[in-house]
Amino acid sequence: MDEFNYQVPAEVYASRGRGAAKRPMTFYRFANAAEAIRFVMEKLPVEMLHGTVMEIGETRFIGNDIKRLYGSDEYPLARALPA
Repeated sequence: MDEFNYQVPAEVYASRGRGAAKRPMTFYRFANAAEAIRFVMEKLPVEMLHGTVMEIGETRFIGNDIKRLYGSDEYPLARALPA
């Protein structure tokens, strides 16, 4: 993965899953991507990971991308979960 800037603002769209069925989606805005990633990984129920998207500008990161960023050696915050 290219170098990722954890300090840029990020938006998170969280849903209980993906698919054709309409599911409610919740929107969150964060001052930086590191906080957004921590929120997704540590605060949302694990079953929501696959229905969650983090958006930074025009770039979108889906559940597994977010998980990889959380586990990266470059992740700047202390982790509550094992990487």
